[in-house]
Parts: sequence; C-alpha cells; structure tokens
Amino acid sequence: MLDIQLLRSHPDRVRERLARRGVVFEAEVFQTLEEERRRIQGRTQELQARRNALSKEIGRVKAAGGDPAQLMAEVAGTGEQVRTGEEGLADVLARIDHFLSRIPNLPHDSVPEGRSERDNVEVRRWGEPRAFGFAPCDHVDVGARLGGLDLDAAAKISGARFSLLRGPLARLHRALAQFMLDVHTGEHGYVEIYAPYLVNGDSLFGTGQLPKFEADLFRIERAEDGAEATLAHDEAVAPRELVGLDRTRRMYLIPTAEVPVTNLVRGAILAAEDLPLKFVCHSPCFRSEAGSYGKDTRGMIRQHQFDKVELVWIERPEHSWQALEELTGHAETILRRLELPYRVVTLCAGDMGFSAAKTYDIEVWLPGQGAYREISSCSNFESFQARRMQARWRAGKGKPEFVHTLNGSGLAVGRTLVAVMENYQNADGSLTVPEALRPYMGGLERIEPAA
Repeated sequence: MLDIQLLRSHPDRVRERLARRGVVFEAEVFQTLEEERRRIQGRTQELQARRNALSKEIGRVKAAGGDPAQLMAEVAGTGEQVRTGEEGLADVLARIDHFLSRIPNLPHDSVPEGRSERDNVEVRRWGEPRAFGFAPCDHVDVGARLGGLDLDAAAKISGARFSLLRGPLARLHRALAQFMLDVHTGEHGYVEIYAPYLVNGDSLFGTGQLPKFEADLFRIERAEDGAEATLAHDEAVAPRELVGLDRTRRMYLIPTAEVPVTNLVRGAILAAEDLPLKFVCHSPCFRSEAGSYGKDTRGMIRQHQFDKVELVWIERPEHSWQALEELTGHAETILRRLELPYRVVTLCAGDMGFSAAKTYDIEVWLPGQGAYREISSCSNFESFQARRMQARWRAGKGKPEFVHTLNGSGLAVGRTLVAVMENYQNADGSLTVPEALRPYMGGLERIEPAA
C-alpha cells in the first residue's frame, strides 16, 4: 500500500509514476474522500473539544453549589453527536483504505518504460543452447516416451491444467526441490520454513493479492465449529442451507509461499540486529489462472497446481536494492549448477506485478519451444507490503519504520523439470540426469524410455 501522505502531498508525482504502469490514478475520487474525511474529522474534533469544555464547566458549577443539569443535558447531546461523527469517520477511513488497497506500487526510477513483455530489457545471458543432432521434442512428448508424465490421468482425477508424474520422473521432480533447498540453506544462508497451504484473508491482503485479485485464488468456505456436527445429526439439512456466509470463515489456498512466509513479520517490530531475515520455503502453489485460458494449455507450463521453492527477504530499506541483486543471483545459481542456459530481463513498468517496485525475470531456454520462458521472478516491493502488514523495524530506541520485503522463485520446480526434460533429452527417448541431481537420484545417470 502506498503512503497516504505521498498521495496527499504529491498527487501529481503519484499520477505520473502510475501512468508508467498504464494505471490511471483517480485523483478526483481521492480528493472527494479526503474532503469528506477532513470535514467529518474537523467537526468531530470540535464536538469533542466542546464536550470536554462542558465537562470541566460542570465540575466548576458543582463546586460552586450550582445546578449543572442543563450542562449535563448538553454534554449528553454532544456525546451522541461525537459518536455519530466517529462512526462517519470510521466509514470514510474504511473507504479510503479500500481505495488505497487497489492502487499498485510505484515503479522504481530504474524500471524501463513499456506496456508489455515485448518492452522488457535483457540484462544478461548465461550458457549456450545445446546443439541437438535431432529435432528436440517438447516436455510433453519427452514425458510420454519416458512413461512418466500422465496428463490424461490428471485430467480424469482433477480436470485441465493438472499433471501427474510417475516413477523416476516423479523422483526427479522431488530431487529438484531437495537440491534447491540444500543449496539455499547450506550455501546462501536461508532458514527453511514449512508453512501452511491455507491462509486467511489478512495474509493475502498483506502481500497484495487481496482485494484486487481474488479471482486468481482458490477460495475455501469453512464451516464454523459445530456446523459439521449439526449436519451429521440432521441429514435432511442441505449443506448450502446450513453453511451460510454468516457461519463460515473464508480461507484460501496459497498462490505462492510468499504469502505465508512474508506474513511471518506481519504486525511485528523487528530489532535492527535481526535483519536481514532470509527464508526459503518449498510448497505447492494453487492458482485459478483467471483470464489465462488458451495460454500454455499444453503440458506443465501453466498449471492450477505446481511446486515452487520460494526465497523471501525482510531487509532494511537502505540495503534492499543490493539484496535484490543477491537474491536474483541465488536463483541463477540453481540454473548454473544444472547447466541450463538462461537469461535475465528487467520487467518494464507495464509488465510488473501489482506489489513490485522492480522485478527481474529469469527465463530458461526450452529447446522444445525454441524460446526462453520464465522460471523465476525476483522482486523488491520496498515498503509496499510492509505497510499493508504493519511490519516494521527499529534501530535502538528510535521510531519504528517499515521494513522492505523481497522475494523470488528459487526456482519453480515444475518449470525446472520441464527445462531438464527438454535440455537433457536424448535421441533414443532416454533422459540424462543432470550431474548435480544424481546424488538425489541414488546415483542414477539416465532415465530410460518406457518399454
């Protein structure tokens, strides 16, 4: 969430920077809300001051032996007006918060101009795409030849945009996650977290998914304690009648481990010596992919459920930009160890996520597609998420200030498996196991095609 003082003091600056994203700042709406707030707040403060003055006058009248009845009646009436004013003020403040909650972060000055991925700027490349002596297949065909990728079974069990892995390919998927965790915890100094896969709305608000992107989430309506027991004793009661909105607590499947892990510091005031905090978490991720139908429908590129190893940093503001470079480098390390060619691009202002001030995308080479595809996004959110979460730090006895939060995939496990399958395929249908993964595969060097 943006600092409201910035909107009040520099609305033109906010308008200009949001325009770089292609977002229109509704200054008139904000001004109308602010005028209403000032009017109600000013009137309420006047009434509070009048009530306080009357209360003191009552004391003086009583001390002088007079009758304070008329003053007491006025205090009661003023008190009712104060309560009305406070309720009105709470209402307008809630509307201002709702307005602010839908405004994206401001792009950092170093973010390039542009409206779409075509305007992203390449920063560097690593590795040379392999020269195949045959026409390389995409991962779906590689998986089919290995007998390890079963999209039909997944569709039968769950529907479209799910996958099922079998045998050595399933083990290779697990090996990738373990390898990533070992590198990040053993070499990069991250603390491993095992986090819940279901979170409440406050957590998703804190990291910026709610309220604007609820359609992208899988929502769970959970009955309050006792509702299930009532249903068990009265089978004639329809579940929808029993579990009304007033009897449920809404929870959501996580779209990324960024949500539970970043929210570890929600509401906290951290000591300077505690920073930075560096966390890594392997989890499944669940996304409805609203608005993406027709995109990447083949295979494992865009799924409703996928695994990811997430990196999260909580940092002092003055160190966060260097932290972004380090975090991005940590994600790159995994691709280098796996010897997978990749490139790093800086996202343009119009292609960045809602909460980010700056984002690097890491794109791995997929020979089956003949293209680089995103495998990690590494972002600095500055104080945007921290302000929503009220996550702060304090140096000594100084005034608390908001931390900066960062995260990045280190890496998306399914897409890394896709990259391994396409880059390490052989003409006979077998798959060479990358050397870095062989200790996690019991020394296996090659996955043979299905008989």
